[in-house]
Amino acid sequence: MAKVAEIVEKLNLKLVAGNEGLQNVITTGYTSDLLSDVMGNIKSQSVWVTMQTHKNVMAVASLKDVSAVVIVNGYAPEDDLIEQSNAEDIPLLVTEDTAFDISAKIYELIK
Repeated sequence: MAKVAEIVEKLNLKLVAGNEGLQNVITTGYTSDLLSDVMGNIKSQSVWVTMQTHKNVMAVASLKDVSAVVIVNGYAPEDDLIEQSNAEDIPLLVTEDTAFDISAKIYELIK
């Protein structure tokens, strides 16, 4: 278990939006780019690792009570995703790491 602020600091993630959610608790994680898969399988208080950068990401994150979203490979989130992240208070983070690498690093911090 960790707080979003801890993984941001320890993994050098870039906080793009959703600053109000930095104290959200992360108990587990999920890595997927398929929205229907995430909707069916992600657990509450997860950190979601994805390469998706559009607004629907935050709709799913909010619906499933996700603690934070990490966008991989240095992809830039679209403006409407940033706006929705701020509205939902769900941190939106970016990393240059691959989904595989950042998932492993997050796992080590929260196990």
